[in-house]
Amino acid sequence: MNFSKLGIKRTLRQMRSKGIKISNLFKVSFLQLLFIGMVTACILMLCVGIGAFNGILASSPEINEFDLIPTGYATLVYDCEGHEMTKLVSSNANRSYVTLDKIPQYLQDAVVAVEDERFYEHNGIDIKGIVRAGFDGIKNGGKFHQGASTITQQLLKNNVFDSSWVTETKDLNRFKRKIQEQYLAVEVEKKMDKKQILEYYLNTINLGQNTLGVQAASQRYFGKPVYQLTLSESAVLAGITQNPSKYNPIRNPEKNGEKRAVVLKKMYEQGYISKDEYAAALADDVYSRIQKINEVTGASNVNSYFVDELTDQVAEDLVNIAGYDQDNAYRLLYAGGLKIYSTQNPEIQAYCDEVFGNEENYAGKTKYLLSYQLTIDKANGDVVNHSSEMYEAHFKETNSNFNMIYASEEDALAAIEEYKAAVMEEGDEERAENIVLTPQPQASITVMDQSNGYVLAMVGGRGEKIASKTLNRATNTMRQPGSLFKVLSTYAPALDSCGFTLANVQYDGPFTYTNGRPISNWYGQAYRGICSLRLGIIQSLNIVTVKVLTQITPQMGFDYLLKFGFTTLVDREVTKDGQVMTDVTQALALGGITHGVTNMETNAAFASIANNGIYNRPLLYSKVTDADGNIILDSSMNETHKVIEETTAYLLTSAMEDCVLKGTGAEVNFGNMAIAAKTGTTSSYNDIWLSGYTPYYTATVWVGFDNNVDLANDQHKIAKHLWRECMSRIHSNLPYASFDMPNGITKCAVCSLSGKLPNEGLCNDCIRTEIFAEGTEPFERCDIHYKGIVCGYDGKIACDTCPFQVEGIATLPLREDPCLDYGQNSVPNNYCMHNSSFFAQPNFQEILNQQMWEMQNR
Repeated sequence: MNFSKLGIKRTLRQMRSKGIKISNLFKVSFLQLLFIGMVTACILMLCVGIGAFNGILASSPEINEFDLIPTGYATLVYDCEGHEMTKLVSSNANRSYVTLDKIPQYLQDAVVAVEDERFYEHNGIDIKGIVRAGFDGIKNGGKFHQGASTITQQLLKNNVFDSSWVTETKDLNRFKRKIQEQYLAVEVEKKMDKKQILEYYLNTINLGQNTLGVQAASQRYFGKPVYQLTLSESAVLAGITQNPSKYNPIRNPEKNGEKRAVVLKKMYEQGYISKDEYAAALADDVYSRIQKINEVTGASNVNSYFVDELTDQVAEDLVNIAGYDQDNAYRLLYAGGLKIYSTQNPEIQAYCDEVFGNEENYAGKTKYLLSYQLTIDKANGDVVNHSSEMYEAHFKETNSNFNMIYASEEDALAAIEEYKAAVMEEGDEERAENIVLTPQPQASITVMDQSNGYVLAMVGGRGEKIASKTLNRATNTMRQPGSLFKVLSTYAPALDSCGFTLANVQYDGPFTYTNGRPISNWYGQAYRGICSLRLGIIQSLNIVTVKVLTQITPQMGFDYLLKFGFTTLVDREVTKDGQVMTDVTQALALGGITHGVTNMETNAAFASIANNGIYNRPLLYSKVTDADGNIILDSSMNETHKVIEETTAYLLTSAMEDCVLKGTGAEVNFGNMAIAAKTGTTSSYNDIWLSGYTPYYTATVWVGFDNNVDLANDQHKIAKHLWRECMSRIHSNLPYASFDMPNGITKCAVCSLSGKLPNEGLCNDCIRTEIFAEGTEPFERCDIHYKGIVCGYDGKIACDTCPFQVEGIATLPLREDPCLDYGQNSVPNNYCMHNSSFFAQPNFQEILNQQMWEMQNR
């Protein structure tokens, strides 16, 4: 610096310069303004930040404790003994809630150790964890992989925030959600204790294999409730939480094993377990147990035929009885945590499953129905799909009788290769192929307790059931009932409302429907003459039955069938081509209907007879409760009504007992129990039925081919055999019981040919005792047997010109047959043939000689 006088003077002159003063003043002012501006900007930014922060907090969801409770619970299904049968779950609903006292301390500690080690210390947010995650992110070049979410925050993320927030990719939105999450976590911990938060969390977390919460996961991986888990098993579950797919102990046991080791180490380091416990848990071969359990639980995801129908019925009743709309009924059924107490008897179901699954019960004639689809990538780039219909059409070109049925699986597979060789060209590639071979004939059974309508067992088909909601031949297939309908459509209404008795008779002879089509009996063209209604039931006589229905009218029979609970009948239906279809016809007597009937509805109809004439809708549950234990549905809400009188029911039971003792159902008699049953066969042997009951249970068996192929002659008795095998086992430990005769039944001696009171000395060989509803006993005397001069040749009343007149008793034809038109003469000819017209024949002497010879050689 220049400190000379001259220098000092120069400096003083510069300092006193007006320009310099102005320059310095400007600089100072600028700095002041800059400082003020910066302070103002900071204040504004702070205000904006505070405002934005408050805005974020203000936009946080309003929550209470109920919002934190996990939603979506599996519905549990129990059998009649209270054993869990299965779960009904939709996505995000396979959860069974358990309180914290039912969750082992090992599992609680394992989850806390690996998920939030300072859970019991922080106030909802873990400051140390946030700082640690921040430093780790800076070390990794701004990549923040380490999470700092507490258990409370994760509970909020799962149960409060919309799922889109969880997977948000925009940094601003993620920051906003994180601030709200932390704020709400602090608020939650002000109102709730740690134990409640942990309980909700352990019931919320996704643990893989479509399980939510520790109870569902414990059942899935270990086959036992969560309270039974060991330390090692608890560590397995705790290791899944951070990545359920990566650490799935079934698909990735090695990865889960590594994570389990980390969990156990943290538990040891944090003082939750001792060194010995740590070592023992590490040495546990837990994954072999998991694989064994998976072989059972993994294969049991297919619901049984019973459960399939049960879910349909509960869903329907939630709408029709409980008043839910269809969407909410479905949501409640599969995600509402219902408890369904089914009517299934596990022992009876096991008997039926065993019998229907035994190949030896099908006469050794099992065949296979093929369903086939093929997709081909053609060489030119086209994609061609082949269906079962195309497959069938191909083979019908050379065999018009081809019906997709094969004698063996090997034959079917060979034919498939032949088909592919025919439709695929050089350069073609097979993209996909679906082969389903279903054993035939098929069969179904429904077993009910007739006293309350409970369905105790159900089999909807034979062969492996590969999926839920597949074809259930007990409930979803309509088949022609054939002769099974005779009791329900004809004899029940005739006895109940039309004044008929079991002693009434019909003439079994040539007869036609009103359209001219002749009717024949199941055993051929032979006729049995005069037959009682009891015999018509015992021997399943077609002509007798049609005559009875004709007299009481098909409309009467149709109306009774509706009362018996059938929902598939047609009163009037117009087809696409304008044809009018109706089941109100004479063919109703023999089960000739438009669409057919189901096994379960048929069984319920016969159960109505077994239940003294009272119908109960087939019910597959006894009670349904919501997640809080409130009853939504129970058996008291079930439909029930009177179909026939108690006395009518007993008359029908008596006749069907004779079916078993000496009629078409004799093969079903397994002894030591009263049995009433009715067989059913369609004209072409497409469908074979057996419906029967004891004082305990009612069961119906159907057998037939899915594609309506005729059953072979040696397969006609399969239904009877299956029924007998099932029911004999079901009743093996039950005491003998007979059907109780109700008040209002009386007995009376009748002539079996007239159904009327016998004439002394005339009807001796035809007298039998019949039962009647009081007031319906006959009061007229027999008019079939005649005592006087009769023809010794044909047994009729002798004409004046008869050469074979003798004293005797004649058996006359029926005096009346309302179904026949005799023209002017309403009485059939009761006289012998030897009238004037006989002797007018040129060869009458030759005929007389022949008749004389026949009489002498009888």
